[in-house]
Amino acid sequence: MSLLRRKLGRDLWAIKGQVLTIALVVASATGGFLGSVGTYRALARARDTFYAQYRFGEVFADLKRAPWSVVDQVTRLPTVLDAEANVVSGSQLLLDNVPEPLTAQLVGVPPAVGPVLNRLYVRRGRMIEAGSALEALVDEGFATARHLQPGDHVTALLNGKRRRLDIVGIGLSPEYINPSVSGAFPDPKGLGVFWLDEQQLAAAFDLRDAFNHLTVIRAPEVSDAEVLRRLDEILRPYGGRGAYSRDDQHSHRIVTQEMNQQRVLGTVMPSLFVWVAAFLLNVVLGRQIATQREQIAALKALGFGNAAIVAHYLQFVTVVVGVGVALGIAVGLAFGRYMTGLYSAFFHFPVAAFRIELPLVAIAAGISFAAGAGGALLAIRQIVRLSPAQAMRPPSPPQYRRLLLERLGLARWLTTPARMILRTLERRPARSLLAIAGVGASVGLIVSGTFWWDAVNYLVDTQFNAIERGDAVVTFVEPRGSGARFEVARLPGVLQAEPYRLVSVQLRNAQHTYRTAIFGLDAKSSLRRTLDDQQRVVDVPREGMLLSSQLAQRLVVRPGERVEVEALEGSRVRREVLVSGVVKDLFGLFAYMDRAALNRLMSESDSMNALDLRLDPGRGVALFTAVKATPSITSLQIKANSLASFRETSARNVLVFTSIFTIFAATIAVGVVYNSARVSLAERAWELASLRVLGFTRAEVSTLLLGELAIEVGMGVPLGLWFGRGLASVLTDLMHSETFRIPVIIAPQTYVFAAAAIVVSGLVSALIVRRRIDRLDLVAVLKTRD
Repeated sequence: MSLLRRKLGRDLWAIKGQVLTIALVVASATGGFLGSVGTYRALARARDTFYAQYRFGEVFADLKRAPWSVVDQVTRLPTVLDAEANVVSGSQLLLDNVPEPLTAQLVGVPPAVGPVLNRLYVRRGRMIEAGSALEALVDEGFATARHLQPGDHVTALLNGKRRRLDIVGIGLSPEYINPSVSGAFPDPKGLGVFWLDEQQLAAAFDLRDAFNHLTVIRAPEVSDAEVLRRLDEILRPYGGRGAYSRDDQHSHRIVTQEMNQQRVLGTVMPSLFVWVAAFLLNVVLGRQIATQREQIAALKALGFGNAAIVAHYLQFVTVVVGVGVALGIAVGLAFGRYMTGLYSAFFHFPVAAFRIELPLVAIAAGISFAAGAGGALLAIRQIVRLSPAQAMRPPSPPQYRRLLLERLGLARWLTTPARMILRTLERRPARSLLAIAGVGASVGLIVSGTFWWDAVNYLVDTQFNAIERGDAVVTFVEPRGSGARFEVARLPGVLQAEPYRLVSVQLRNAQHTYRTAIFGLDAKSSLRRTLDDQQRVVDVPREGMLLSSQLAQRLVVRPGERVEVEALEGSRVRREVLVSGVVKDLFGLFAYMDRAALNRLMSESDSMNALDLRLDPGRGVALFTAVKATPSITSLQIKANSLASFRETSARNVLVFTSIFTIFAATIAVGVVYNSARVSLAERAWELASLRVLGFTRAEVSTLLLGELAIEVGMGVPLGLWFGRGLASVLTDLMHSETFRIPVIIAPQTYVFAAAAIVVSGLVSALIVRRRIDRLDLVAVLKTRD
C-alpha cells in the first residue's frame, strides 16, 4: 500500500465523525433528489401509459339529448379521428352500512366488450355482461374507501326509481382517475363511478337510441379549438353544453394539478437541497483540507508532486461523497417507493413502478463531487504555491487593527474575551460570512419544509369555517323554483337553508378564456360568503360580478372592466358582465353574482339548483332518511366528510412529502453546524493550546471558540428565517393549483422550531467541541508548530 493510500485511510479514520456527518448531508440531498424526482417520473410514466393504452379522449361534450345518427355526423368530420357516445347521469347512491346518501356517477358502456374510447381496466372481478340484472363495475377509489368487493351490491336512484346494482368488478378508467363533483377536489368516500349496461341505463333515463355524452379523438395536427367549434355547431340544437378539451376535463385537470404540485415538490425542493448541500460541502471540505497545511508541505518536501497531492485529496473527496451517495441511493429508494405507493393510492393508475434512474444518480453525485472537489482544490491551490519550508510554518497572523467597535468607542462595554471573539470574526470575514450563510441556508430549508402544516390549517379554517359556514349542501338534478327552498327547509334536522344558483359558464376576455361556474348568491347570505385578502366580507353586488383573484389574473381583467359570459346550459345566453371586484378563494376559480341578477342573465324566474344547510347535529339520521326519499335531490354533501376527504388525500400527500423533507433539512443543518465547529477547532487548536499554556482556563479557552459559533448561529438564524419565507413563497407560486392554493402562512411556532433545531445542533456541537478542548494534548499540539 502506498504512503498516500495509508495517509488517506488514517485521515478518514481520524475524522470519522466529520466524514459521517458530511456523508449524511450528501445522503439527505441525494436521497431527497432521487426519491422525489423518481416519484414524479414514475407517476408521469404511469399516467401517460394509461392514457395511451386505454385511449383517453381529447375532446368531450355534454348535452341534453341527441340521436345516435349525430355520432355518424361527428365521425365524418375531417377534424375527427374517432368518436364514441354514451349515457352519463348523476344519481343518489344508497349503501346499507352508510346512513347518509352518497353520490353516484352512472356511465353507460357496451357490456362484455366495454367502450372503445376511455377503455376500462378491470383490476379485480370481471367485465359486466348483458342480462336482466343490472351489473356494475365500480371505480377503485370508491371501492377502496367504502370496502366494496365483487359480489357486493348497492342501490342507486335511476330517474327516481331504486335499482339494485350488482358489483361484478373493480375498474379504472382514464376518464375518472379522480372523479369529483363539479370539478372540486376528489371525494372518494362520497362519490362513486359505476359503469353499467348502456342499454339498460339509457332505458332507465328515457334515452333509448339517444346519448348525452360524447368523447372524441381529434385528427393529427388538428387544434382543439377547431374541433370544439365544429362540435358546438352540431350539438347546439340538441342542448349542447359546450364542447371542452382534455385540459378542461375534471379528472384530468385534477390529475394534472396534483402532478404539477408533485413536480414542484419533486424537482424544485430537492434541487435546492442538492445545491445547498453542495455549497455547504464546498465550504466544509475546503476548510477541512486547509487545516492540513503542514501535511501538504511535508508531502512536497518528501518529493510528491502537485499532481499526486491533488489526486490524493480528490480521493479523499471521492470517498466522502461516495459514502454519502451510496447512503443517498438507499434513502432515495425507500423514500421513492413509499411516495409512489402513497400517490398511487390517490391516482389509481393500473401500474406505477418506481425505479432509481442512473442519470439522476450521476447528476446528484456529480454535483456533490464537483462541489467537494472545488472546495478542496481551492484550499490545495493556496498551499501548493508555497515552498515546503514556508508552508510548514503557521500562517502569518492577520495584520493587527482595532475593531470597528473600538474605533467607534464602544469597546469599553465589551469584556476581553468578547473583544477577542469579535476580532477573530472581523479579521476573517469571508470564513465568518460563509459560516453564517451555511447556518442561514439550513434554517431556510427547515422553514420551507415545515410551514406547510400552518398553511394547510389556515386553508382549511378559511375555506370550511369562514367561507363555507354551512354544514351540508343539497343539489338538484335540474334548476328548481323558490318553493324547493321551503321543501328542504322543512326536512328534519334542517335549521337554516340558503339557496344559490350554480351555472356552468365560459368566461372570455379577448383571447383569454376559462371554463368555470358562477355562484348566484342571495344578498347578505350568511352560510356562503365571499371574502377579501383580509378575510373581510365582500357583499355580492346587485349588478356585475365578483371574480376570485386567481381567475381575474387568468383572464387578465381588473375591476371596472367587462368580461363575456357564455352560459353552457339552457339557452346558452352570451352577455358582457361588469367585473365589480375580486375576492380571495382558496379552492377553485369561480365567479359570484347576485342570484336575482344571474336569473335575469339566464332569462329565468326565481330559480336555484343547490342549497347551503345548517343542521341540527342530533337529527342527522332523520335527515338522511328524508333525503333518500326525495328523488329530485342528486346529492347531499356533508362538509365534515368533504373536509375529512381533503385531509386524507391531497393535504395528506403534501404534508407527508414535506415532513420527510423537513427531516432531510434537519439532518443537513446538524451536519453543517457540527462540521463548522469541528473544523474551527482544528484550525485554531494551536492558538487554543497556546492560551492554555499562558494560563487561560479550559472554560475561558472554550468560550473563545464556542463564542464564535454562537455568534455565527445567532446571525445565521434571522437570515435563515427570512430566506425560508422567501423560499416558501417561491414554492407556493410554482405549485399554483386550480383545485386549491397553498397560502404562505408561517406560524410563529414554525419559526421557533426552525431556530430551535439549529440552536440545539449548536449546543450539541458545542458540548462535543468543549469535550475535545478539555482533552487537548498541549505538548502534541504545540509541537506541530515547532
